[in-house]
Amino acid sequence: MPFPVLPLAWHLARSSGRRGLQSRLLAVGAAAVGAFVLLVMIAAALGSAERADRTAWRTPQPAKHATAIQALGTTYVHHEPVTVVSLARLPGRAPSSAPPGLSAFPKRGEVYLSPALARLVRELPASQLAGRFPHVASYGTIGSAGLASPDELVAVVGRTDTDPAVSKAAAGEQNWFGGGQSARAPISGFLGDKQSVFTAADQGVALLGVVLLAMPVVVLAAAAGRLGAARREQQLARLRLAGATPRQIIGMTAVEALAVGTAGALTGAALYAGLLPILAKIPYGIGSWYTGQLWVGLPWFAAVVAVVTALITVSAVSMLRQVTTSPLDVAQQANPRRTRMIRLALFAGALVYIVQSAGEDGGLHPRQALILLLVFYGSFWLFGPWVVDRLGRLVGRFARRPATLLAARRLSDDPRGMWRTVSGLVLAGFAAGFFSVSQVGSDGLDYERQVAVASAHAADSRHDAVEARALLRKAGVTATVTVSRGGDYDSLLGGAPGVIAHVSGGKAPLDTAVTTLTPLSTGLIPYGQDYVGASDRAVIDRLGEVSTATLALSFLIATASAGLTAAANVLDRRRVYGLLRLAGTPLKLLDKARIRETVIPLTVLAGGTTAVGVYGSYKLNKAMNATLDMTGLIQLIVCVAVGALALFTAIAASRPLLRKITADPAQTGD
Repeated sequence: MPFPVLPLAWHLARSSGRRGLQSRLLAVGAAAVGAFVLLVMIAAALGSAERADRTAWRTPQPAKHATAIQALGTTYVHHEPVTVVSLARLPGRAPSSAPPGLSAFPKRGEVYLSPALARLVRELPASQLAGRFPHVASYGTIGSAGLASPDELVAVVGRTDTDPAVSKAAAGEQNWFGGGQSARAPISGFLGDKQSVFTAADQGVALLGVVLLAMPVVVLAAAAGRLGAARREQQLARLRLAGATPRQIIGMTAVEALAVGTAGALTGAALYAGLLPILAKIPYGIGSWYTGQLWVGLPWFAAVVAVVTALITVSAVSMLRQVTTSPLDVAQQANPRRTRMIRLALFAGALVYIVQSAGEDGGLHPRQALILLLVFYGSFWLFGPWVVDRLGRLVGRFARRPATLLAARRLSDDPRGMWRTVSGLVLAGFAAGFFSVSQVGSDGLDYERQVAVASAHAADSRHDAVEARALLRKAGVTATVTVSRGGDYDSLLGGAPGVIAHVSGGKAPLDTAVTTLTPLSTGLIPYGQDYVGASDRAVIDRLGEVSTATLALSFLIATASAGLTAAANVLDRRRVYGLLRLAGTPLKLLDKARIRETVIPLTVLAGGTTAVGVYGSYKLNKAMNATLDMTGLIQLIVCVAVGALALFTAIAASRPLLRKITADPAQTGD
C-alpha cells in the first residue's frame, strides 16, 4: 500500500465533519448487531452439541465383560420428562467406575437427583413424585458433569441385579412407543454414544436458525459498509480526478471500512461475552444453559469478528468500480446505475435448479437443503436490484402524483441502494412464510388422561388390574382400569399385555396415578400420553422455539438494516433534498416519496419470498406426512404486518433528520 494512503484516509475521516461521524457510528452499530447475533446463534448450535453429548452416558453401551447392569427409563411429572438411570453391580465382578456427575458408583438403595429434580421433589407431595423412587433418608446430588442443563430432571438409583427395574423387561422392547426413552444392557463403563431423544435434534435445528439468520446479517453488514456511500464516492471521485491512483482510492476506502468494521464487530463480540450469564438463562429445549456451554471459544470468536469486518470492507470497496473507471460521471452524478438482464437469467436458472432438486417427494438430506437455501438467498440477492430497477421505470411511466414520480426516479437511479433498504425484510419474508405455516398436526393418537402398566405375561394382566384398582382406591384417585392381553396395537400399551388406568381430574391425580402404579412395574416405568411420540414432539418443539427466535431476530435485523440505510440515504442525499426544497418542493412531499420508494419494491419482493417460504414449508410437511394447522395462516399475516410496521417505523425515525438537513435549503443545496 502506498505511503500517502494512511495519512490521506485519516485526513478525510477528520474532515468529513458531523455527517461522516454519524455515518460511521451507524456502521459501528450495524456491525455490532451483526456480530452479536451471529455469535449468539453459533453459541446455541455449539452448545446444543455439547449438551447432547452430556446425555450419551445414560443410554447403556453393551459390553462383553460387564461389571454392572444399567437401565434407562423415562417418567413424566407435570408433562415434563424425568430421566431415571438404574444401576446395579454384578456380583463377583470388578468394581465399576462412577457415572458422570457422581463421585462413586451408587450402592443399593442410594438415590441421586439433579438439583432441579430435588427442588421438584421437595415442592410436590410425595404421592405425585417422590414415591416413584426408593425411600431414603437423604438424596445425593448429581453434578453438572452428568447433566445437560441446570433445569434437567435426572435421577440415578442404585439397585440389586435382581431388581425388576434392571430386568430385561426394562428395555421396553415389546413397546414400540418408547423411541429411545428406555433401554437396558450389561455395561463395563459409561461410554455410550447414543444421545438422549430430548437433545439429539437440538443442534440440527439450531443450525437451521444460523443459516436463516446468516443472510440477514450479511445484508446488515453490506448496508453498514455502504453507509455514506454517496458522500464517500464524491470525495473519492474528486481525489481520482486530482491524480490519485485506483489502488490509493481502494486502499483509503478499505482502511476506513476496516477500522469501522473492526470497532463494530469487537463491540458486538464484547457485548456477547459480557452477556453470557444472562444469555445462559434463556431456555432452549430441555432448559437453560451452563454458562460455559455458550462460550464459542477463541477461534469462533475471532472468526466472527473477522467475517463481519470483512463483509463491511468488501461491501465498501465493491462500490468503487465506477469511481476508479469513470470519476467524472460520479462527480457529476451523470450515470444512473442500471442493472442488466443477466440477473434475471441467473435467478431463473437458480429457481429451476431449486425446484428440480427438491424433487416430487420432498425428500432432502440436511446438507442438500442447506445448499438449496444458500442458492435461493444468493440468487434473490442478485435478482432484487433488477426488480427494483424495472419497478422504478414502470412506475415512473405511469406515475400520476409527484411523490410517486420522485419515488420512481429514486428506484431507477439507484436500484442497488434501494434494494439494500428493503432486502432485510424481503429475505426475512422467506423465514416468515416457511415457519408460520409449518405447523405439524397431530398424528391422531389420543391417550389423554391414561396411564399404562405393562405386565410380564398376558396371564398376569387380570391380577395386575385387581392390584391397580386397589392401589388407586387407596391413593384416592378416581380411575377406571381396563385389561389388555396384548395384540391391541392401537392402545397405549402398543400391543403389549398390561393394564390401562383412565384417570379423572387434573395433572395432580394423573401424576399420583403414575406414582401409585409404579410398584406394579415389571421393569418398564408406568407411562402416559407424554411418553408416546416424545422424540417426534421434541423435534417439533425445537422447530417451534427456533422459528420464534429466528423470526424475531430476522425482523429485528431487517428493521435495523432498513433504519440505518434510511438514515444514511438522507445524509447522502443532503444536496438533492436541498435543491428540491429550493425548487419549492414541500417537506411533506419528500417524506411521502421516501415512504413510497420503500413500499413499492417491498410489496412485490417480500410477497415473492414469502410465497417461496410457504412452498418450502409445504414440501417439508409433505416429506413428514404431516398436516397443516390453519392457525399458521394467521401467524403469517401477523408476521408480515408486524414486519412492515417495524420497517416503516424505522424509516420514519429518520424524518427528524430529513427536517434538520433541509432547515436551511440554500446552504444545503450549495
